[in-house]
Amino acid sequence: MRLIHAVLPVLALAGCSSFPAAPDKVAPVPDDRLLAFQEADAGSGQLVVERDLGFLGGGCYVAVLVDKQVAARIHVGESASFHLPPGGHLVGIGPDKQDEGICAMARLNIHRAFQLQDGENVHFRIVSEANGGFDIRPVER
Repeated sequence: MRLIHAVLPVLALAGCSSFPAAPDKVAPVPDDRLLAFQEADAGSGQLVVERDLGFLGGGCYVAVLVDKQVAARIHVGESASFHLPPGGHLVGIGPDKQDEGICAMARLNIHRAFQLQDGENVHFRIVSEANGGFDIRPVER
């Protein structure tokens, strides 16, 4: 019985962490929530951001920031693509200011620098963890 009491809280917290969606379960962000960087230019690369599945923050949209500009509003299990010129860029996440609920008040401001080469695809994923909150991390493909 003691073992159950010791393990149950750990399992409950682990259940709150997000997990990557299977490729056939990822939905594209609808066009009305794609706000910038949608025009492909010759020589541009592509940034792809996917948001994990999970319950933590699952009722909220998260703002995807590209070079400190809101580029999309993303929900769990969704993916967004952005066309960018080669060079150094920032990708980040922040609270969705268009949301009128408590999610818009979150203290969410995380950015990651990356380099994009001509014609390259760079992937990031948005995770949520019970002990660390939201994060955006590069994905090796």
